Amino acid sequence: MASTQGVPPAYNNAVIRWIDKRLPIFTFMHHEYGVFPTPRNFNYWWSFGGIAMVMLITMIATGIVLAMNYTPHVSYAFNSVERIMRDVPQGWLIRYMHMNGASFFFIAVFIHIFRGMYYGSYKNPRELLWILGVVILLLMMATAFMGYVLPWGQMSFWGATVITNLFSAIPVFGQDIVTFLWGGFSVDNPTLNRFFSLHYLLPFVIVGVVVLHIAAMHVAGSNNPIGIDPKGPQDTLPFSPYYVTKDGFAVVIFLMIYAAFVFFAPDFFGEPDNYIPANPLQTPAHIVPEWYFLPFYAILRSIPDKLGGVIAMFGSIGVLFLLPWLDTARVRSSRFRPIYKWFFWVFVLNALVLGWVGGNAADAELAIGSMHIPLLWIGRLCTFYYFFHFLILLPILGKIERPLPLPASIAESVLKPAMAR
Repeated sequence: MASTQGVPPAYNNAVIRWIDKRLPIFTFMHHEYGVFPTPRNFNYWWSFGGIAMVMLITMIATGIVLAMNYTPHVSYAFNSVERIMRDVPQGWLIRYMHMNGASFFFIAVFIHIFRGMYYGSYKNPRELLWILGVVILLLMMATAFMGYVLPWGQMSFWGATVITNLFSAIPVFGQDIVTFLWGGFSVDNPTLNRFFSLHYLLPFVIVGVVVLHIAAMHVAGSNNPIGIDPKGPQDTLPFSPYYVTKDGFAVVIFLMIYAAFVFFAPDFFGEPDNYIPANPLQTPAHIVPEWYFLPFYAILRSIPDKLGGVIAMFGSIGVLFLLPWLDTARVRSSRFRPIYKWFFWVFVLNALVLGWVGGNAADAELAIGSMHIPLLWIGRLCTFYYFFHFLILLPILGKIERPLPLPASIAESVLKPAMAR
């Protein structure tokens, strides 16, 4: 196959030529993923989009196999999961891949999001690209929550009870929403059936939004580490083979780490209580969600009012939709924003502390010598900073910060350091 950018490729295979003439899918793939021009200065942080795609495919493939052997009924769900682990050929492997795949999918997406925040990938003209990414995060969270309920262990049952009960804080319609989610007046068989149906459906909705996300990226073009747009062919490389090879290497390394957890520490991210069958009459000592929900759970608990906590928790996601307009800086990349760069890492640390607080009991304390600091107050301080970062700091910092001079082109930023050496 020989081709140049902008010219339809000439395929040697007669069958491919016949199909492409009637449905130019191969020409489309060649244009969008072959010769598509991408900035020549991508680093490995840009590989996490492809890694997230691989994990999404893994989750769908393993989920379909699990669904074939799972029974969505409160009397049989727990035992059907045990049957998958013990009697279904390679069922243990499929389940561990699915369990740990959720965590590694979130790891890839969180890194992808933080990379976008650091390099200003949400700025004009990529606002819609960023918004679609936040929609994907929301759908992932909903899918993961419903999937966590399906094993019907103690943490599954009580996690579903606590989280769905949050909607009762909504004035007027709150209790009706809870009853609708439950399918009755408590978490029971209708709830499990609803969650199983939605858990199976939502990944395909995610695929649809991912397609829109990629389409928006191909229209606006990719951002890059220095945050300036390509000014000519000297600033770009074709996606294949350069970034196919680079992303492929990153995917292999990521999958090796993922496989290490699947085979050697499959329950690292899990809760022991979920290996106990659900019992509505016995509440676990400490109800805790999966680790990727912990920062938002800490925000929920930090507000003393139930409705206020729910608003703050959902607001912590909602504020991400507004990020392209809250950040008033003219420069995209943090490489040229010396003050914002430090505040970004403070924000990352703040998010990690929120996750740590959310993973501890509500009445836990941090002991420093003879001083005991309630984690609840640490959570409140971190919650304040979370919203302060977006709503106060970013708008003001963009006005007063003096960015460093930008390179004249991407090629200059790549070649000058090499020539200096």
